[in-house]
Amino acid sequence: MGDAISTGGDEPRWLDRDELRAWMALMQVLVALPAKLDAQLRSDSHLRLYEYHVLAALSDQPTRSIGMKALSVVTNGSMSRLSHVVSRLEGRGWVERRPHPTDGRLTEAHLTDEGFRTIADAAPAHVASARALVIDRLTPEQVSQLGAICESIGAGLDDGMSGLMADCGGGETGQVPPDR
Repeated sequence: MGDAISTGGDEPRWLDRDELRAWMALMQVLVALPAKLDAQLRSDSHLRLYEYHVLAALSDQPTRSIGMKALSVVTNGSMSRLSHVVSRLEGRGWVERRPHPTDGRLTEAHLTDEGFRTIADAAPAHVASARALVIDRLTPEQVSQLGAICESIGAGLDDGMSGLMADCGGGETGQVPPDR
């Protein structure tokens, strides 16, 4: 990772005009988009964006359960942050902590039926917001390019998510499957 960000010498490689424009546009999106998505979820579903992300990650699992460590990787959160959020979701009856079925030393988070209903109810408005803010502003070719660009950037972040992203968010349709 250190080599990827090394300047290769004492003088930094400054961004040229096009690179700076792209970088500033990316920074604007990285700051503004999560805030907009969080505001929509809070208003419509009384969920925070990270809470939604945790519930969605659990709903994507065939058993609606995943180990806490793996869940922290999937949701890109620290174990401390995830533990606090799971406690809050437990208090609402949406998530339960359970011992791992084959290794009782490990803990899994499990999405309850009520939690599944919550994510299923929140998903349509959230997807509409994602469409309005991002997808519908792009051509199909740009959507494909955006995916490729994000995958390329993500691969350089080495956060463990690159292999997991291929199976995200309800597969081909982006819907919460009704049978989980």
